[in-house]
Amino acid sequence: MFELVQVTDQTCYIESPAKIGLVRLGEKDVCLIDSGNGKDAGRRIRRLLDERGWRLTAIYNTHSNADHIGGNRYLQAQTGCRVFAPGVECAFTRRPELEPAFLYGGYPCRDLRHKFLMAQESDAEPLTAGALPEDLEAVELPGHFFDMVGYRTADDVVFLADCLSSRETLEKYQVSFIYDVATYLRTLEMVKGLSAQMFVPAHAPAAEDVAGLAQLNIDKVHEIAEKIVGLCAEPRSFEGVLQRVFADYGLRMTFEQHVLVGSTVRSYLSWLRDTGRLEVEFEDNVLLWRRA
Repeated sequence: MFELVQVTDQTCYIESPAKIGLVRLGEKDVCLIDSGNGKDAGRRIRRLLDERGWRLTAIYNTHSNADHIGGNRYLQAQTGCRVFAPGVECAFTRRPELEPAFLYGGYPCRDLRHKFLMAQESDAEPLTAGALPEDLEAVELPGHFFDMVGYRTADDVVFLADCLSSRETLEKYQVSFIYDVATYLRTLEMVKGLSAQMFVPAHAPAAEDVAGLAQLNIDKVHEIAEKIVGLCAEPRSFEGVLQRVFADYGLRMTFEQHVLVGSTVRSYLSWLRDTGRLEVEFEDNVLLWRRA
C-alpha cells in the first residue's frame, strides 16, 4: 500500500484505498490528484515525495469525500501547497462537517463525526480553469457526489475519481453511494465513450478500457432500482424499504452504513418518483412509497 505506480513518464498514481494521482510539472515540481484518507496518508505521501526530491505545489481534489481529502490539511501545513476543489465540493472541503450533516440530514451525532466521514478542514480554493496547470484538464463527473470531477493529464491519463466501482466492490457491497441517480447514469454513459491511454479509477484497477466496467455499474443501478420498485408493490416507509434492501442484499447495518446506503436509497426513491415509477401517500402521518 502507498506504492508509487508509474503510468507514463509524467504521470503516476499512489496505490492506496482511494488511488492518488501524481503528475510531474517539471524537474522537481509535482501536483497531486486527491490526498488520501487522513493524516497518516499525508505522512506517507510526504515521505514518498521527499525520497525523490519532489516539491508539492498543489492538490487538485476530485470531490470532498473524506477518503479523498483526508491528507489535505497535513500536506498543506507541511509543504505550503495550494488546494483546489470543484464547485460545492470546495465548501465541503473547507467545512468538512457538512458531509456527515448532509448524509444524516441534521446535526450528526458523535458516531458519525470521525475521519471516515469527516476529514480535517483545509484551506481549499475554488477550482477554476486558471487554477489548473497546462498539464491538467478537469473532466466533469457529477452524480456520485455534487460536483465531482476527474482529471486528464497531458499524456492522456484520465483519473476517474469515484464514478466507477470495481466488480469486486459491487459484489461485496452491492449498493454504491450515489447522490443523483439520473446524473450518475449520464456520467457513466459519457465515460463509456471516453478514450485514453490509461484510466485510473479511485476504487477499481487502472485499465486501458473501462467501457465494460461502466456498463456493469449502469446495470447495477437499474437492478437496484427494479428491486426498490418491487419492494414498493405494497406501500412502505423509507425505513421499511431500507430494511429490506439490507436484508435482500445481505448487508450489515451500522451507523455509517445506515447514512451511506440510506442516503443512496433516498436518491433512488427521488429518481423513481421524478420519473413516475413511484408515488407517495401519507397514512397516520407516515410518508409511504408505492409503485405507480
